[in-house]
Amino acid sequence: MALPKVRIERNLTLLAHHDLNAASNVGEGMAVKIMPDGRRFLFVANEDPPVDLSVLDVTHPARPELVWQLALPHGEMRSNSLALQGDTLLSAYQVSQPGNTPAGFRVWDVSRPERPQGVGFFDTSGPHSRGCHRVWFSDPRYAHISTGAADFEPNNPKDDQFYMIVDVAERAHPKEVGRWWLPGQRRGDRESLARHRPPSVDAGFRVHHTLSYPQRPDRAYLGYIDGGLVILDISDRGQPALISRLDYHPPFPGWTHTVLPLFGRDLLIVADEAQEHQPAPNADKRLWVVDVRDEAHPVTIATMPTPPESGALGDGGRIGPHNIHENEPIPGSAKLERTVVATWFNAGLRIFDIRDPFDPKEIAAFLPETPAGQEGCRISDVYVDDRGVIYCADRANGGLYFLQYTGNQRLD
Repeated sequence: MALPKVRIERNLTLLAHHDLNAASNVGEGMAVKIMPDGRRFLFVANEDPPVDLSVLDVTHPARPELVWQLALPHGEMRSNSLALQGDTLLSAYQVSQPGNTPAGFRVWDVSRPERPQGVGFFDTSGPHSRGCHRVWFSDPRYAHISTGAADFEPNNPKDDQFYMIVDVAERAHPKEVGRWWLPGQRRGDRESLARHRPPSVDAGFRVHHTLSYPQRPDRAYLGYIDGGLVILDISDRGQPALISRLDYHPPFPGWTHTVLPLFGRDLLIVADEAQEHQPAPNADKRLWVVDVRDEAHPVTIATMPTPPESGALGDGGRIGPHNIHENEPIPGSAKLERTVVATWFNAGLRIFDIRDPFDPKEIAAFLPETPAGQEGCRISDVYVDDRGVIYCADRANGGLYFLQYTGNQRLD
């Protein structure tokens, strides 16, 4: 497959490109599985219809091979996210309208990654639920999901997803063990969120994504869209408890997307998703560095620098943060503490050095030519493996780009 043309290629080399059999719209989920014989397989969540999941052999990253693909059950849903632990893969199902099905997450046996087998399903459908948006899998037993549920009615339709912990030890029969939501989010709560809605394109108080890690299995880190970042104590998984919340909306526009803990440094990297096309008044979003030496009192100390070419990217679309490499707690995933690898939509992929967390610096960038038929690039997801191979995805028509970092400074 011929390599696409590139606009920016700084300390990164394009190794390969794949259009996923023309299903080139990629969501917010990638994971690499290493087989005993050394082969490597990349699992990809395809964001929108018609494709559900794709599996590629990436043993040789310059020659990726599509080995399996599955269609979605119907066109009014998306498979936006996935997570891997061992031989178990979880994939999220979100429907376009509350009440539709299937909504929740599917459990796959991927002991033979070329032929995933569905072994279970966790149903979160309901009259006010769109199902599961994101799924995270930090140990072989517990999944952390952002979802609605049959018994959860939000006060505002945009507040429909909350944090849920699910026991998947018995893969055929996952079971909820705990949940948490922002007080005032659910109908019947004594608290109210009505006076706190910022000037956001979305204006939703709902969890977007939750991360939890083996280093601190008693903690969960939530990006709560217009509710800011949330840190929870989940030592009792049946009763998650609030430790702290940092909400800077307003004065900044909303959409806190991902909260990544860097445990060796007492830092959080916090991405606010760019939602509006430039030059909308609320289009300027940030990728923050937050100090959590005192986790009860998080403090913002810096932001990643705005890509220097942003003002010259005149072909429309969003420009700003989306996903970051999340240090997935599985073999094959890079574990980065002093480097942040982030997607920036129409400004492509950006890598930042945060050795001095008060003064982050960009050290690498990649931006392909805008694919035909779309307004600006939509580089939206990234995964870094332990070989330094970077997989980044366009959520519209661009497919997957396979990159190698070539800078002098290590990715660590």
